Amino acid sequence: MRTTCDFCYRHCSIPDGMTGWCGSRVAEDGIVHDTAYGQLAAIADDPIEKKPLYHFLPGTRTLSIAMEGCSLDCDFCQNYRIAKEQHMGLERYAPDYIAEFAADNDFPSISFTYTEPIVWQDYMIDVASAAGERSVRTAMVSNGTFSTEALERILPVIDAYNIDLKGDEEFYRSICHGSITPVLDGIERIVEYGAHLEVTTLVIEGIHTKAMIHEIGSMLKSRGVNVWHITPFYPMRRMSDRNPTSAAFLNAMAEEAGKSGIPHIYALDSTIHCPECGTSVARKESTGICPSCGRAIYGIWE
Repeated sequence: MRTTCDFCYRHCSIPDGMTGWCGSRVAEDGIVHDTAYGQLAAIADDPIEKKPLYHFLPGTRTLSIAMEGCSLDCDFCQNYRIAKEQHMGLERYAPDYIAEFAADNDFPSISFTYTEPIVWQDYMIDVASAAGERSVRTAMVSNGTFSTEALERILPVIDAYNIDLKGDEEFYRSICHGSITPVLDGIERIVEYGAHLEVTTLVIEGIHTKAMIHEIGSMLKSRGVNVWHITPFYPMRRMSDRNPTSAAFLNAMAEEAGKSGIPHIYALDSTIHCPECGTSVARKESTGICPSCGRAIYGIWE
């Protein structure tokens, strides 16, 4: 017997007693379920800007949680030790406990982050639903490899997304061992739905080029993206022998990204600027309106 998992774009057909590609979903008697529902590989108190989310409740703290697993296998993964390595004896946390903890400790939001929440979305949805009942907002930091079915389940319970768009199709195939198509489709659907969205591209010197960034920028702009983060690579996993991204290269890629017409581009400078008049906007004090020209600035500010 084989059972299909619809959590990510791979739609694994899983033999009974076996796990899917991600290693986090197991088929038993015609049902696919998590191998470790609620067993957290990480839990932390983070600034929301770390996600990175600059236009979503800026200046606040977020309760970050992660289970094991991922739907990609990036050679440069910064969190592979918790995403890809099996950990025994992890403590299990009920969704209501996480939501209540966040509310009782004055966290405005819970972030599903570090690993890939798509592969443990049933737990994420349960936590997010419990959080919503307590007026705690939610953020999903994801590689964006949703299945269509999964994204429709997730959209009603998540307030903000940071989606990685890592490179072009060749980059995805050779370095991430996946495909860009579901990521672009997911970004388009999130924008269409009206949820808050920021996109991140980690740039690797010697691999990413201005032409690639130009192509990514065009794809994001045409899909209505408003916020794009260009972030540096640090040597890790199968790319531990490469040099970290230099400030000069990061700035060059950010400058190229700026040609896309996306209103808000971030690299080394995290200052919010009004896209109409260029006025600097104090993140922690922003109400979403430029104090100089009165233009509304994209984001969720309170």
